[in-house]
Amino acid sequence: MSEFTLNAQARNDLGKGASRRLRRNANLIPAVVYGAGKEPASISLETREVAKLLLNDAAYSSILSLNIDGKKENVLIKALQRHPAKSFVLHADFIRVVAGQKLTTLVPVLLLNEDTCVGAKTGGGDIFRLATELEITCLPKDLPDAIEVDMANINVGEIVHLADLTAPKGVEFTALAHDNNIAVASVQAARVNVEVDEDQDQPAEAAEGESEEK
Repeated sequence: MSEFTLNAQARNDLGKGASRRLRRNANLIPAVVYGAGKEPASISLETREVAKLLLNDAAYSSILSLNIDGKKENVLIKALQRHPAKSFVLHADFIRVVAGQKLTTLVPVLLLNEDTCVGAKTGGGDIFRLATELEITCLPKDLPDAIEVDMANINVGEIVHLADLTAPKGVEFTALAHDNNIAVASVQAARVNVEVDEDQDQPAEAAEGESEEK
């Protein structure tokens, strides 16, 4: 489990106008921390620090140590609101993590051995990631950075379903409770693009048809 620290400040100035002032005048990002039976806490984060954190993909599914005015809480990123055109973060939601209490979250799918996959290497197929992330339930101490899917022995035309995966120790796939047929990855035959040479001679039938129309 990766360790990340993010500094924050409590804020009392709430509302859309206050959030806009934070972003424009102080270069801060408004955020909310909730869960664990406590009241939601409104905080602000430094834009530069958040941008640096999110450069590491593992941060999206790892427990963060959130330092709010010197008081630390363990949290997960629950949601990020981004600017529609420039993609920078406008608002963040965090959920508190309590040791010994199971949590439910999304973790990314990591495909292993793509270079040696039999369907791609010897069968000429293409590998497709059909699920980018999976929802899991586990204790905080068992939270994995990603769910690994071994593609080494997957042949052309084969699909890896959620039920085919072995969850890490202490981890449960929540979707298996109602659907074990979720497709996670596959190897499919490569598409062949046929280019037509416009200068090549037309088939005799077409040529005759054209002459009859004339």
